Amino acid sequence: MHGVLLGTERAVRLLAFAGILASMMLWELAAPRRRQTTARLRRWPGNLGMVVLDTLLLRLLFPLAGVGVALAIEARGWGLFNVLGASTWLAVPASIVALDLAIYLQHVLFHAVPALWRLHRMHHSDIEVDATTGVRFHPIEILLSMLIKLGVVASIGAPAVAVLLFEILLNATSVFNHGNVRCPPAIDRIVRWFVVTPDMHRVHHSIVARETNSNFGFNLPWWDRLFGTYRAQPAAGHLGMMLGIEQFRAPRELRLDRMLLQPFRDDDRTYPLGRREPR
Repeated sequence: MHGVLLGTERAVRLLAFAGILASMMLWELAAPRRRQTTARLRRWPGNLGMVVLDTLLLRLLFPLAGVGVALAIEARGWGLFNVLGASTWLAVPASIVALDLAIYLQHVLFHAVPALWRLHRMHHSDIEVDATTGVRFHPIEILLSMLIKLGVVASIGAPAVAVLLFEILLNATSVFNHGNVRCPPAIDRIVRWFVVTPDMHRVHHSIVARETNSNFGFNLPWWDRLFGTYRAQPAAGHLGMMLGIEQFRAPRELRLDRMLLQPFRDDDRTYPLGRREPR
């Protein structure tokens, strides 16, 4: 039974990811938010190559992933919800919210700690932001993120179905909120109360540090409002804002090999939460 569930988990996640990525790419072609000056054929090979590499590493090092850990924890009666005997109707939504909060806090941590920022800045160094940016994460960051996620799953005793739903939501919303898509402002203002929208998250990819240090949410937008990290709009506007990282703007930095080496390259040792901009 568990083997069937694990096999289903992989198929469902892959189909959901491929579907949302293809849908966002079509939306970007039909209604782009910003005019991109860097060709997709220059950016996409590195971004998509990174997600292939990340997936292979996760399957090699964590073959059971979150669903497998959730099943093992449930069988032993470990974790908060298992100890309390919480009903599925309570444990599933509560687990999804708890995991989303953990991802928000992890994101803030990766901006605050210099060594972790070196890993995470590869995601920010994309000089354009579109659906493929949502899968552009350094393999070491992905592995650390998985360890954190497994720790949360084990500690709260998240049901396997909750972990599966969360993984699908996280992948889908990451691709969605990085999309270079146009949405009517009136609709965006409503939707961003329930899910992080592309216009909300794009502020986070601004080259301006105070904007980089805002809108950390991937899925639920409530954490930024609750913890005071919400910023409604970029100062220069969505069409005028500059995206990326100062030291990685050369075209060669879009190559997969250069992206993999970014955390180990010399820089000025600054990081967003420790950097002060001139007034």
